Amino acid sequence: MICYIWGAGDPPVSFPRPTAEDLVIAADAGLSACRAAGVMPSVTIGDFDSLGEVPTEGEVIRLPVEKDETDMAAAIRIGLARGYRDFYLLGGTGGRADHTFANYQLLASLAEAGCLGILFGHDHRVVAMTSGSSLTFGEDATGTFSVFAVGGDAVGVTERGVYYPLEHATLSPSIPLGVSNRFLEGKTARISVEQGTLLVFFGDTFLPKELDMAGKSATIDPA
Repeated sequence: MICYIWGAGDPPVSFPRPTAEDLVIAADAGLSACRAAGVMPSVTIGDFDSLGEVPTEGEVIRLPVEKDETDMAAAIRIGLARGYRDFYLLGGTGGRADHTFANYQLLASLAEAGCLGILFGHDHRVVAMTSGSSLTFGEDATGTFSVFAVGGDAVGVTERGVYYPLEHATLSPSIPLGVSNRFLEGKTARISVEQGTLLVFFGDTFLPKELDMAGKSATIDPA
């Protein structure tokens, strides 16, 4: 079961379609993006300053204009409260750079809570992984990918089956050492981290095959 959350940013070129067992939440003006994509949300949440109207269809949760969390963060909180552990964030990039960065932080917080979070940007995807986790990409993975430490040093970073392999390296959040690596054609790629949190950026035409979160394995549905 996946909790899809639509934001008001740039819509992704492609994304997995939600099924009947999934929860779809529109965050404020993300409702317009849902409508454009032909997806009907189960829940719409926000203060509706961006949407410009209070929706009437489905479940509506109205938030105060002045609050300590973004609409996307509030939507994640609702999804967690309803038992979801896998989150696909769509429309979470573009527009205001500070909101995009906030969504990267939300990915990190999901990983640190033992959840899966994937952000579907317009032409890229991002997944977070944290201490003791590994991320596997199948042989269909192509193009470049980048790995960045967030929240502090990431220790014991290993990248195998890629053009520039790493073995037990330390990545710093202030030095972009992990930018622009490449997948190898026909090779399975594996990224792991012993301690710390990583954001992994990759192309929009495929998804990782599996995320092992400190021994808790999650197979990711294909796009």
